[in-house]
Amino acid sequence: MTDYKVDNTVDITDVVCPVTFVKAKVALEELDDGQILSIHMNDGEPVQNVPRSIKEEGHQILKLIENQDGTYDLIVKKVED
Repeated sequence: MTDYKVDNTVDITDVVCPVTFVKAKVALEELDDGQILSIHMNDGEPVQNVPRSIKEEGHQILKLIENQDGTYDLIVKKVED
């Protein structure tokens, strides 16, 4: 059971680094502080780079979920600027 409600979802499976982080960052900027974003992404570079970059921006990583199709969902809480 989750202890959060996802407010928005962005799918970055169709783009490659560094655009993956750019799309995730833009989606986060559209949220209010404290809201939750789910980022749907591929394995490989996105899973290695996007969580690290989001954390460096000061946001909170809540969970990284591995899906059965080889993709991942990164759950992020937007933290005040």
